[in-house]
Amino acid sequence: MPPVFDAAVVGAGVLGLAHAYHLARRGLRVVVFERSPKACGASIRNFGMLWPIGQPAGLMREIALRSREFWLELLPKAGIWHERTGSMHLAYQDDEAQVLGEFVERSEGAAELISPTEVASRSPAVKTAGLKAAIWSPSETCVDPRQVIAELPAWLERQYGVQFEFSTAVSAYDAPTITAGGRAYASQQLLVCSGDDFQSLFPEAYAGCGLLRCKLQMMRSQSYAGRLKLGPMLAGGLTLRHYKNFQDCPTLAAVKERVARESPEFDEFGIHVMASQNGLGELILGDSHEYNDAIQPFDKPRIDDLILEYLHTFLNVPDLQIAARWHGTYAKHPKESYLVRQPAPGATCVTAVGGAGMTLSFGLADQVVSQIVGESQRAG
Repeated sequence: MPPVFDAAVVGAGVLGLAHAYHLARRGLRVVVFERSPKACGASIRNFGMLWPIGQPAGLMREIALRSREFWLELLPKAGIWHERTGSMHLAYQDDEAQVLGEFVERSEGAAELISPTEVASRSPAVKTAGLKAAIWSPSETCVDPRQVIAELPAWLERQYGVQFEFSTAVSAYDAPTITAGGRAYASQQLLVCSGDDFQSLFPEAYAGCGLLRCKLQMMRSQSYAGRLKLGPMLAGGLTLRHYKNFQDCPTLAAVKERVARESPEFDEFGIHVMASQNGLGELILGDSHEYNDAIQPFDKPRIDDLILEYLHTFLNVPDLQIAARWHGTYAKHPKESYLVRQPAPGATCVTAVGGAGMTLSFGLADQVVSQIVGESQRAG
C-alpha cells in the first residue's frame, strides 16, 4: 500500500510551505515534495520583505495584509527572526515627491508623508541632503528568507505532522496516485507550487496564458551588526515605476518619462533600488528585472554597478563590501497578480505571484485552501 495523505504539495518554497501550513492547520494529513535537497529557488533569493505597501488598494492589499497576519502569528511560534521595521519611500526629485503626495491622498491611511527630520530619526543612514519628500508605512515586516525556508519545514513537521520528501520530484499525478522519486503515494488533492517551472507538471495549464519568466540580480553586504542600523526597509524614487500601488498616480508618467530620458539603462534592465537588513546585520540590496528572451545564465556586472551607484544617492553606507551576489528567476503574468489553475481532477496549480511571494503567499494560500477544502466537503 502506498502512503496515503489528504493533500500533497509540490514545492517547498514559500508558496508551497504556505499551502502546507493552511492545509495542516485544518487537520489534513499533508506531504510536501521538493525536488532539491532543500528549496533553493526564488524564495531564498529575495529581500525578505513582507511588503503590503507595494500592493494596490483593494483585494491585493487585503490579501497582503491577511498574509502578514499569518506571518506574525507563526514566526514567533517557530522561533524565526523577524522585525516589524515598517518602510520608507524616498524622493529626491520634484516629480517623485509629487507622486508620493498623490499616493498618500489615495492610500486610505496606508502611508503618511514625513519630514526629512523624521526620516533621519527613523534611519540615520539615509541621506537627507536634497531629500524632497518621503512616506512612512508601518505595515512592512522583514524576515531572512534563507532562515525562513530552511527552518519552517521542521516546525511544520513538529507542529502539524507535515511530512517532507526532499530530493523527490513528482513526475505524474492521476488522482489519487502520485508518482514521485520512483515511488507511489496517494492523495486526493495535489497543489503544485513549482515557481517558474511550467513544463514538469501540467504544462497545458500554462500554455498560451502569457506567463513570463523574470530574472533579477541582487547582492548582500558584509554584516553591520553593532555598527549600522538601517531601521525601516527603504525604497528609492526608481521604485515608483515598479509597484502597482503607484500606477494610478496622475503624475507617475512624468517620472517614467524623465527616467527613460536621463537614465535609459534603468529601463533597459528594469532597475529599481531597495534595501533591507536581516537579523545578522547584513544589507540586502537590489534589484533588476529582465524577461524571457533577455534572460541569460550570465550575470551582468553593469547591473550591479548601476544598483550600487543609485544606492549611494540615498544611503550612507560606510566601507560597503559585497559579500555575495546572485540572481533568481520567478514567474509573472503581465496582467494578473497570480494564477490559479485546476488542470485535472484533484490538481491545483498556483503560481505567478510576480516577485511578491513573501508578501502574498500565506494570504493567497488561505484563500486557495479554503476553496479546496470547501469543495471537498461539499463533494463528500
